[in-house]
Amino acid sequence: MKKISCYILLVASLATTSCKKFLNEINPNFTTPDSYFKNQNDFDLAVNGAYSQLRGLYNNKSAWIMGEMRSDNTHYDYKSSDQAVATVNRYAVADFLDDKYNNQTPPKWNSGFNTISAVNVILDHIDDIQLSASARNAIIGQAKFIRALTYFDLVRFYGGVPIYKHAPLNREETYIPRASAQEVYDLIVSDATDAAAKLDAPAFPQTGRATKGAALTLLGDVYLTLKKYDQAESVLKQVTAMGYTLFQHYGDAFQLNNKNGKESVFEIQFNTALAVPQANTNASVYNFLPRMANTSVVTGINFNSITNTGGFNTPTQDLINAYETGDQRLDASIAVAEGSFNASDDFTATAVKSVIGYTPPAGKVGRPFPKKFLHTHTIGNQTNDNWPVYRYAEVLLLLAESLHQQGKSGEALVYLNTVRQRAFGDALHDISTTDQAALQAAILKERRVELAFENKRWLDLVRSGKAISVMTDFGAQQKAQYSYLQAGSYNITQNRLLFPIPNAEILLNDKLTQNPGY
Repeated sequence: MKKISCYILLVASLATTSCKKFLNEINPNFTTPDSYFKNQNDFDLAVNGAYSQLRGLYNNKSAWIMGEMRSDNTHYDYKSSDQAVATVNRYAVADFLDDKYNNQTPPKWNSGFNTISAVNVILDHIDDIQLSASARNAIIGQAKFIRALTYFDLVRFYGGVPIYKHAPLNREETYIPRASAQEVYDLIVSDATDAAAKLDAPAFPQTGRATKGAALTLLGDVYLTLKKYDQAESVLKQVTAMGYTLFQHYGDAFQLNNKNGKESVFEIQFNTALAVPQANTNASVYNFLPRMANTSVVTGINFNSITNTGGFNTPTQDLINAYETGDQRLDASIAVAEGSFNASDDFTATAVKSVIGYTPPAGKVGRPFPKKFLHTHTIGNQTNDNWPVYRYAEVLLLLAESLHQQGKSGEALVYLNTVRQRAFGDALHDISTTDQAALQAAILKERRVELAFENKRWLDLVRSGKAISVMTDFGAQQKAQYSYLQAGSYNITQNRLLFPIPNAEILLNDKLTQNPGY
């Protein structure tokens, strides 16, 4: 008993005299950024996490709602009985009736800053351990490419946004005002330039990670947006010497066995073979199909796309008409689900038909859908398609535009017609005009049909200064065709060229200001 009593007294004494020491012990099961990075593998895993955040930025619903449905490329299947908040808000974005309370555009903002946060943690801790020069460059290069790509997306949709060069550690660092658009572009150029200097040139087959070619392509796109055409030309010409090339046929660029192939400059990775397939799969094509109780006729898989899934990003007749006769991209990009709508505006498909020259037979309706992302899969709403961010075809079109804008139209035609020759299978459809306005219009049109459904069209209309005129004319056609459109729809003003800052963000951060008109 005496021995036990002495032990109890000893423990009590230690607890009293060494309380501070015990309270300062680090819980080995609790990881912080300061304690996480112990070796290169930890950084590699963190970079993988940053890549995964890009899925939300480039492939969530807000990406195609804002990038395609906002434009003349796609519309939606109106369902009078479905007035759910999400559905109505998607309609509103397409019809230019969205406001700061819209719940379909904030995911882009949220995904963007989640991505930036993931990158900043990596960059803030890159010097925590000793890394080889090559490993350090690869990590920093990829992180800065991701951050530049993310800010480039945000600034074009929202204008100036808060700039975070480091992960905020307190309230004051978190709740900061918007930077100017120019300040955001300055950071983008700096990050993309550093990424290009640190990353290796692509090696084929590629791994899906950012390369020097991806960073230079991004930089060229940024310079073109800023109207720095000579600088765009300089960096894009470097990309043309890196071994990229076009596949023989347009549709080959989207085949599953060609992921990260010779035409890929950068794409968002999806892989149904991973341990948690739902988090690593691309379900976009199911959003683009009609609302169907059974998608088997179209996808080969029985899936119900009626509830909050199908009926969106429907190719418009205006887009279909933009393809010239003989352009093989039309059949590779769009197909027609043939069938009928019932009284509830849900669709039953009986066949899939070619869009070329399609006329529905009596008693049937043909509903077009983006075909380029539909490939064999085994589970409904889970496909293995990657999402293209930059393809080599776009490099050629960016270069053609940068040359043309400098008065080098003859040279521009070489790059433009390289893309067209793949599309038509010959040189008989080459463009020859060097007229300033005509060639610029031809390049913009070529981008439309080459990059359809890749979330480029709305940004192209804004960048080219054509958004108001093109969408006003398109809106008039839409309102003449669809009686469900409201009188105030397609009222496109200068303010509508940017989207509203999510209202929830302004309520959280009183230093944020709203875009004009919202």
